[in-house]
Amino acid sequence: MSDVTSIARSRSEKAVWDILTHVPDPEIPAVSVVDLGIVREVRVGGDAVEVVITPTYSGCPATDVIARDVAAALHKNGYPDARVTTSLSPAWTTDWITDEGREKLRAFGIAPPPRMERRIKSLLGEEPPVACPRCGSTDTKKVSNFGSTPCKAHFTCNACLEPFDHFKCL
Repeated sequence: MSDVTSIARSRSEKAVWDILTHVPDPEIPAVSVVDLGIVREVRVGGDAVEVVITPTYSGCPATDVIARDVAAALHKNGYPDARVTTSLSPAWTTDWITDEGREKLRAFGIAPPPRMERRIKSLLGEEPPVACPRCGSTDTKKVSNFGSTPCKAHFTCNACLEPFDHFKCL
């Protein structure tokens, strides 16, 4: 591949990624599908564009909606032949959520999951505290393993008494 072809391809890939940063997650519209790490790969070859997505879990009911919204955004922005494929391997992990996505979740009232090192402590029996996204207190309590969606748990804050969701660690 020539340098000119390589540069054009990278610009095309960047343009597609830029479009996808504006596609909101259908369950949490404050974050994009890129913020959540759902978009795994963008492949550009000539006029062909393929976007590979990985749902937050294999039974995620929003997967079809996400695929449709991604395709619609690309079609609207000049990629009429773009296609979206779903890949379940490797499985999505909360480590794929971007730092910006974590901050957007917190601002939206959802406690973002801890990074890998804190999850390892959890596996060793040291349950890391979950900070309230509203007041920051770690004096919180899990109310239910299931929150507003299956990928979140429901918590309450003992300091400000507000309920909130917490992304489960995957």
